[in-house]
Parts: sequence; C-alpha cells; structure tokens
Amino acid sequence: MENIIEISHVTKDYGRGRGVFDVNFFVREGETLGFLGPNGAGKTTTIRQLMGFIRPDSGKLSVMGRDCFKEADKIHALVGYLPGEIAFIDSMSGMDFIRFVADIKKMNGLGRAQELIEMFELHASGKLKKMSKGMKQKIGIVCAFMNPDTQVYILDEPSSGLDPVMQNRFIDLVLNEKKQGKTILMSSHMFEEIERTCDRAAIIREGKIVAVEEMEKLQAGRQKMMEVTFASSDMAKAFAGEIHGAQYTEGARKVSAKVGKELDTFVKKAGRYTVTDWNVQTQSLEEFFLHFYGGEEGKV
Repeated sequence: MENIIEISHVTKDYGRGRGVFDVNFFVREGETLGFLGPNGAGKTTTIRQLMGFIRPDSGKLSVMGRDCFKEADKIHALVGYLPGEIAFIDSMSGMDFIRFVADIKKMNGLGRAQELIEMFELHASGKLKKMSKGMKQKIGIVCAFMNPDTQVYILDEPSSGLDPVMQNRFIDLVLNEKKQGKTILMSSHMFEEIERTCDRAAIIREGKIVAVEEMEKLQAGRQKMMEVTFASSDMAKAFAGEIHGAQYTEGARKVSAKVGKELDTFVKKAGRYTVTDWNVQTQSLEEFFLHFYGGEEGKV
C-alpha cells in the first residue's frame, strides 16, 4: 500500500527544547492516522511543515510524492487542510469566506458546502469578526471538506471549540470519509477522538515521536478507574479480595481499582455480587503517557 504522507527524520529546532526532533512516520493510502499529544508537543509545527509554511532544519516531508516545501502550491490545491488557527478575513461574512476559499482551490461551484453548513448548523451569513470560536471552527471544517474530489485531509485539532454534539457530527464526517477510502492525518490532544476514528496513532511528546501504534494496542494499554458499589460491605470486602490492587476501606460498600485489558474479567467477577452503582473514569492523556510509556511524575 502506497504511503501518501511521509515525514522522514524531520527536525525543526527553535532552541531551549522547543520544536520537533527527528520526527519520523507515514500515512498509508486510505488510512486515518491520529497525531496524538498534549498541547505544545509539536503537532502544529509538524503539520505546518507538511503544508510548506515552515522549512525543516533537516529531514524531508512529502504529500502524494510531492516535496512539501518545493511543491507547496500543488499540495494546497489537492489537500483538505484545517489549520489549528485559521487566518480569517474579519470583514467578510462566513459565506463570503467559503466562496473565497473555493475560488483559491479553483473549484467549480461550492461542492458540498451547503450540505456541510446544514450538518453543522452553521449560520454562515454573519460577519466573521462577530462569530464565536465554535462557529469559526465550523467555517474551517466546511472549507476543508467542501471539495468532493479531495482525497487527502490534514487536520490540526479539528474539533477544537465545538460542543459535544458537533464533535460527534465531526467524527461522523471523518468516519464517512474514511469509508470512501480517503487518507486522513488528524492531530488531537483528545484520546477519545483519535480512538473513535483512527487506524493507528503517532504519539508525540516534547517534540519527539515516542511511538507509532495500532489503535488496538493503545486501547489495551489505557486504564480505567472503576468504582463499584455493592449491596453490602461484606460483598465489597469479598470482591476487593479478588482484585489485585483494589482500594477498599473496612466497612464500606465501595471498591475502586485501575483496570486495563483485564476489564472483562473484572466485570464478570463483579457480576457475582449485587452491584448497586458503577462509575468509570478513564485515564487522562497525561496519566496515559505515564502508564504506557513511563516518565517523570507530573511531566508530559
């Protein structure tokens, strides 16, 4: 399978540990790859180099076999790009800006713009300078996805500023593009967004790639804090005795434990007793880094 996006040993050093260092990964044709990492880890710097806005100190980047710096104009015409910070022309209305982008892309008409406007409940007639962060993000999504001929998408924190309902609609949009065989690179600091949409994830930390893994492996490595309340303290005590590392206070009815890939076993054991309540708290991205890759406490 052909690699549509290739990033080969790319370094951009801004000094004092800032930048990206020897970044190396690829996105196959028809694959959705998540670019996962905390804010400030180097996701946007990498993506801006892919789009030819920044020249790397060393290494090479290509999209569809084209050099990202030398042939940036051709890449811009072919890729559905959603930047982390969109440069709007505030004097325009949202609809004027959509038309402006369509002209830049040399589209014949507005493609799927109206369909996307309705999907995201976008009021595009208002002036951009008066729009909220979420509304501007919807404009960016429309601009990135409105050309039906686009085969490659590069998306930088695409659901930033969207409410939960619109985040779900965005995920539906990505999944639909994925079904059509489109190639997608999507950065995010939200594990759930990557988990629901991506085949693999490249994880960046402090400007360096710590792993490129299949989503199944990452899901297996992520723990959940399970808190189970039983009908009696005797049940809670007995259950706690079956679970390694369980947290239990004498006389209480609640048991807490961190659970990873042994979730099925945990649930079946709890099911032998009378459960009256059940809470699940998934590891934060920071906790996930510490658990899955190790590191200093409190440092991401």
